[in-house]
Amino acid sequence: MAMRTTIATITKNRLSFTYCSAIAITTFVRLTLSSSVLFPPSKAFSINHDIAHNFGNNKNKQAKIMTTTTPRPNQPISPSITASINKINDIITTDAGGRGMTHLVVPGDLLASAKLLARLTAKSKSRPRDPPSRNDDDGDDGGDDDPLVIILSGFPCCVAHAPPTETDGPPGAWAIAAAASNLGHRVVLVTDRCNEDVFRASAPEHKLDDANDSKWELITFPPEEDMTEDQSQRLRALARKADLIIACERAGPASDGKCYTMRGIDMNEKGLIAPLHRIVEMARERNNGGGRDGDDDDEANVKFIAVGDGGNEMGMGKVLGKIHEHIPNGELIGAVTEADHLIAASVSNWGGYALAAAAALVRCSDELD
Repeated sequence: MAMRTTIATITKNRLSFTYCSAIAITTFVRLTLSSSVLFPPSKAFSINHDIAHNFGNNKNKQAKIMTTTTPRPNQPISPSITASINKINDIITTDAGGRGMTHLVVPGDLLASAKLLARLTAKSKSRPRDPPSRNDDDGDDGGDDDPLVIILSGFPCCVAHAPPTETDGPPGAWAIAAAASNLGHRVVLVTDRCNEDVFRASAPEHKLDDANDSKWELITFPPEEDMTEDQSQRLRALARKADLIIACERAGPASDGKCYTMRGIDMNEKGLIAPLHRIVEMARERNNGGGRDGDDDDEANVKFIAVGDGGNEMGMGKVLGKIHEHIPNGELIGAVTEADHLIAASVSNWGGYALAAAAALVRCSDELD
């Protein structure tokens, strides 16, 4: 659901982003845990306080509930935690905008996505693990055994404005990034060149300014026709080194290869769209070639999680038939890239907050087991 704003407004409110994301995520957790028998009130408060504190600016402290457990891929989730995540899903799927998004909801995909994020491990430690960044030629810059999460975001649908970026997407994407980092993962957020100012202004304060914090990075790309060979190689490097790809309110190509607004405006024609969908395509080509590093096990393959609210976002190909049937202009705008797990929400930012909160709850379940 697009909310229009300007870069000046975002910059003015930069300091409030971290606080608002913390409140949103903490509210989800508090709502779902407050009536649960899983924790006494004092324990529930402690967990909420830790999560909220962790979205502040003290990078040297991490909430124990998020970081101390070794991922357990096959560990059952407790019934209380499962119920809490289901409550979160109910909150975000009310179709607040009245656009028919309830038809796009895939039962169980929020829980499946949260398990992937919370329990992610590096797919292979035998291949080079240096982050695909602006320092890519400099070798290892630390933390290279940690899983790499690629987050794709940016929807430049405000085509008559500069910048053209809608505000649904950046807060949710950064919330996912913060959760992934606090879970012990490295994070690279990728967007279009035209969106860079908005994403930098809305990033958790100082995270992109600290040269010593190699776990966070923002990378931008121009439209495909303007890409250099070096930029194409960087795009391939992202696909090659990703352990998990997540899209949050990311414009996705329709059946004709173009990215459309809900009103059917072609954003490619406006020169606004970078070919970020190719990251998913190239990662899947590697998957289809026999898994990662020759491993046929599905666990070795890179998964793609997507968050969207209208049908024209990357990942919505999983429910393309329902988009054609229930969403206005669906046959034109419906995005064809299919997610492994799709989080449909009334507002994509809500879906981003929900994924962050649900992943924290999965780690919480593992921690208390």
